[in-house]
Amino acid sequence: MRFLSIYKTVERGGPPTQEEIAVMGALIDKMMKSGHLIGTEGCLPSSMGARVRRDGDNVLVTDGPFPESKEVVGGFALLRADSLEEAIAITKEFLSVAGEGECEIRQLYEAPALA
Repeated sequence: MRFLSIYKTVERGGPPTQEEIAVMGALIDKMMKSGHLIGTEGCLPSSMGARVRRDGDNVLVTDGPFPESKEVVGGFALLRADSLEEAIAITKEFLSVAGEGECEIRQLYEAPALA
C-alpha cells in the first residue's frame, strides 16, 4: 500500500542547518534503502507560494505568505507500507528527526490493474 504523509509545522525563518540536513539525509537514505520511502520533498517558504480557492463560480487567489495560518505545509513523503500502523511508525521516526509539527497520513487509492 502507498500512503501520503503531509508534514505541517510552524513556518521557520530560515533554511535548516547543515547538521539538520545531514541528520534528515541519513534518515531519508535509510528509508529509501528499506523501500519504505518512495519520494519526499520539502517546501520553500509560503512567501513564494499562493493559495487558490474556488467557491461556486468565484476563484480567489491569495499570494503568500500566509500569516493567518498557525501551520503551513512543510513537505511531504510518499511511503510504502503494509498497513496504516506501519505508515504511522515510519512517520513517528520522521517526526523524531524533523521536530515539532504534525503529519497527516492518507492512504492512496490504487486502481486495479486492467487485464
